[in-house]
Amino acid sequence: MKLLLLNGPNLNFLGIREKGVYGTEDYGYLVRMMKEKAEREGHELDIYQSNYEGGLIDKIQEAYYNGTEGIIINPGAFTHYSYALRDALSSVEIPKVEVHISNVHKREEFRHTSVTAPVCDGQVLGLGLKGYALAMDYLTGRQL
Repeated sequence: MKLLLLNGPNLNFLGIREKGVYGTEDYGYLVRMMKEKAEREGHELDIYQSNYEGGLIDKIQEAYYNGTEGIIINPGAFTHYSYALRDALSSVEIPKVEVHISNVHKREEFRHTSVTAPVCDGQVLGLGLKGYALAMDYLTGRQL
C-alpha cells in the first residue's frame, strides 16, 4: 500500500521542545520507526514535514495524482485554524487519519478544536508516537 505521512509545524523539533508533552524521542526516531514498520509490512511510505501550510497542501494535492492510498497527518498547530489545509484534505478521496502525540483535550482550550478532523476518517491522540503506528494499522487494515 502506498502511504503518505505528513507532519506540520514544529514536529521537526520533537525531542527538543516540551519534552514533558511530546517525549524525548527526536524526529529522526519517528521517521525511522515509521519507515521500518512500513518496510516490515510491505508498504511504501513517503514522509514529509513542513513548517509551511503550502508545502503540506502541495503534498496532499500530489497524493491525488501519484496513487497514494492513505494519508497520516499530524497538522500540528494548523489543526486549529487552517481552513486551507482542511480544504486540501477534503478535496481528495483518500482515507486519512489525523494524529496528535499529546491528548489535546487535556491542554489549552484553543487546542480542543480541530478544523481538520471532520474531513479525516479518524483521529488518534494522546498515545505518543505509537499513535502514528496505530493510524498506519487502521489505513492498511491490519488487525490491532
